[in-house]
Amino acid sequence: MSEQKRLFLLDAYALIFRGYYALIKNPRINSKGMDTSAIMGFMNSLFDVIKREKPDHLAVCFDKGGSAERTELFPEYKANRDETPDAIKIAIPFIQDILKAMHIPSVVLEGWEADDIIGTLSKQAEKEGYKVYMVTPDKDFGQLVTENVFMYRPARMGNGIEIWGIPEVQKRFGVERPEQVIDYLGMMGDASDNIPGLPGVGDKTAKKFIAQFGSMEGLFENIDQLKGKMKEKVEENQELGLLSKKLATICTDCDVTFNAEDYELSVPDSEKVQEIFEELEFRRLKDQFIKIFSGETEETQTQVTSTETAKKQAQTAGSGQFTLFGGDGTAPATIKDSSSRMTIKDVAHSYQSVAPGMAMKLFLQNLMKQTSVCFDTETTSINPLEAQLVGIAFSWEATKGFYIPFPEDKEKAQELIEELRPFFESEEIEKIGQNLKYDIKVLDKYGVDVKGKLFDTMLAHYLINPDMRHNMDVLSETYLNYTPISITELIGKKGKNQLSMRQVPLEKQTEYAVEDADVTFQLAQHFRPELAEAKTADLFNDIEIPLLRVLADMELEGINLDKDFLNSLSDDLTNDIKALEEKIYEAAGEEFNIGSPKQLGEILFSKMKLVDKPKKTKTGQFSTSEDVLSYLAKDHEIIQHVLDYRGLTKLKSTYVDALPEQVEATTGRVHTDYMQTVAATGRLSSNNPNLQNIPIRTERGRQVRKAFVPKNDEYTLLAADYSQIELRIIAALSEEATMIEAFKNGEDIHASTASKVFNVPIDEVTREQRSNAKTVNFGIIYGVSAFGLSNQTDLSRSEAKELIDTYYKTYPKLRNYISEQVDFARDNGYVQTVLGRRRYLKDINGSNAVVRGAAERNAVNAPIQGSAADIIKIAMINIHKKLEAGNYESKMLLQVHDELVFDVYKPELEELKPLIQSEMENAYKLSVPLDVEIGLGDNWLVAH
Repeated sequence: MSEQKRLFLLDAYALIFRGYYALIKNPRINSKGMDTSAIMGFMNSLFDVIKREKPDHLAVCFDKGGSAERTELFPEYKANRDETPDAIKIAIPFIQDILKAMHIPSVVLEGWEADDIIGTLSKQAEKEGYKVYMVTPDKDFGQLVTENVFMYRPARMGNGIEIWGIPEVQKRFGVERPEQVIDYLGMMGDASDNIPGLPGVGDKTAKKFIAQFGSMEGLFENIDQLKGKMKEKVEENQELGLLSKKLATICTDCDVTFNAEDYELSVPDSEKVQEIFEELEFRRLKDQFIKIFSGETEETQTQVTSTETAKKQAQTAGSGQFTLFGGDGTAPATIKDSSSRMTIKDVAHSYQSVAPGMAMKLFLQNLMKQTSVCFDTETTSINPLEAQLVGIAFSWEATKGFYIPFPEDKEKAQELIEELRPFFESEEIEKIGQNLKYDIKVLDKYGVDVKGKLFDTMLAHYLINPDMRHNMDVLSETYLNYTPISITELIGKKGKNQLSMRQVPLEKQTEYAVEDADVTFQLAQHFRPELAEAKTADLFNDIEIPLLRVLADMELEGINLDKDFLNSLSDDLTNDIKALEEKIYEAAGEEFNIGSPKQLGEILFSKMKLVDKPKKTKTGQFSTSEDVLSYLAKDHEIIQHVLDYRGLTKLKSTYVDALPEQVEATTGRVHTDYMQTVAATGRLSSNNPNLQNIPIRTERGRQVRKAFVPKNDEYTLLAADYSQIELRIIAALSEEATMIEAFKNGEDIHASTASKVFNVPIDEVTREQRSNAKTVNFGIIYGVSAFGLSNQTDLSRSEAKELIDTYYKTYPKLRNYISEQVDFARDNGYVQTVLGRRRYLKDINGSNAVVRGAAERNAVNAPIQGSAADIIKIAMINIHKKLEAGNYESKMLLQVHDELVFDVYKPELEELKPLIQSEMENAYKLSVPLDVEIGLGDNWLVAH
């Protein structure tokens, strides 16, 4: 028996939207500032189907101009939809070009929806003996399922792909025959398509009616069997019900014809596909494309969920075909990498390793004559505190460079670095590098101080294009159209067989290392003019580069940790968690896995029925997310216990148990890594461990800070904290006189706001009034709405609205400032901080209200958060200079948001307290005084 042919029909828009929204929190932006999430999402789905299923026939179906027939029947059809996001509008022509280059037909018919096209084609193909798979996440397609037509639901959020045949449709919709799905949808209505349905009929009732009466018409013939309110509703809405059923019916006879020849998967125009991918800067997709179509992919079997249909499918789905073209695996590799990007093979280059003796002597003479040199260290570890030098590469001219290998013997390595010391410590020679902080920390272990001007390509690019990735390979491909040798080519993939850099043959080390230095040198020449053009050169030279040295020192210093205290805290937490578990089990009447959202949802909402209409997730299980539960916590003790349980288990695993593991063996201290190039606002972020997220709102969370202690008995911790810096900045930037006055007079700003907004003398403000004013003060910066405010306080929505309105009346200039910021962003495409750090907002003129709203909030928030970040950076640089100049024993250890933490040598305390305070308060002059509070203690909690 010949194998039955399989046709895959993709629902373009459903897959495009899904791809776009999957990445909405972290969109893919390329160097041209284009949001490519929607294209990437769709291509991932398409390649996944091709790779997994190796289909012989495939087409992609698009909507065009909506459904003329349905809109005529019901003008409100789909009228509630938000404007399509711009990133999706832009994506469609690109996707259609890629499909054209891949020789995959795009089927479009004016006035018809993709559903109708897929419905029609699947019926035609089924008649011709095909098995048809409708690739879509949209459940409405259930009505088209037959013995030979299946729904193919792509993988998402960690769930595998699902294939729905008749049994799955029966189970999901509670129907006997798939066509009854139309009755189900007609009764229930569909909010996303604006299909009205029968009022008062939801999922359960619709299933019940179908079981009882078989169809919508059957229901209307038996209205006398219904009772009370429901009877009235059904009787009154018969027309609406039949209309809804019509709207939900997918058409199977529109004007398209299945053409087996056109739909056959054939060899793509590989150069054209790769050209488009390069324009979009899709590196991984390009590699995937080459792999799939050159027959390199590993044999994949469908990973369908194990259901009755899946079992029948498994025998046929991916069997027997090893390559896409020519089922016996003998087809030639048809696709070659046709990149226009250069690699080391295409570029004439001179990379030399320098031998000891005469060659080294000549190299050093030449090196010391240069004014600007790029260097790059090769080491044994990505952890700079453990890394040993394997070699150092140098380049000061494009396509040329030198490599100095280092011996494994410590003393010999030290002798070699001594020969290079004059270069590193020369004030005259500029040093270029990519992520220089790493190299500076590695060289510190050899007693070498990197002096002179620095140029870090990673930091430069962060200021030029904060939203893109900044690793060297991406920068090289984007700006130099050049793909560097990948580290995995040298040492292999992660795992026990991975080599150390030392085991790589010298000539390979040389090519790899010098190429890095060469590429970085070329990038620096590229970025210099761009920094000047974006007017961020001063920010680069005066803040980010000097800060790099400050951070390197702080990271090398590390902070002392009281491990014994953490161990005892861990025991306490274990007991607290046990006690909460018991209370939760008692309230629930049984034991279950509290950490499983599914089990928890079943207990709270199915068994205990704490809520009438519990919220569900997209996969149909009860939602137990933070916002859902915190909203219910005040009414149900068990929910508060669950929230506390979650907080404590996270605290225990993330900090209490993890911190001791992060103590560096060589120093006995914890060394966080500050990332300068992550947050688009300019704030620093901290990693391994992340010290900025230690919860301080809860008693147990605060205890974690107790574990951070001074170096020894001769030291004390000092914490210096900017008080309400963001509010002071917003007062100054908006020139809001009333607010500025309050700060100048040293008033409590929240009490002062409350007194004005609630119209009472400042000494009669209640705690609740102050607390509400505080919520608005901070909320305004983040664009708080009446809805948001009422959720955060005990105010009703109308009270919250009134409070916000009064607030704006009290501070009229603040409102003007907010709208001016948004206008500036609309005209210029960015906003900036007091020091000119830019935040680009590409969606500020977008047509989708949700996306545009987020950009508008950023337009107000970024200059404030970013200015606060700039100011604390200036303070850090100035304090660091003073500590170095005065040869103090005391050291700056941590920066957490608006706070700096120091290890202060006790004899220096009286001198340093005023110095730190003054440097922080005078870091930047605003029309509002900056106020710094200082605390001391033998641990961070007490000091803070």
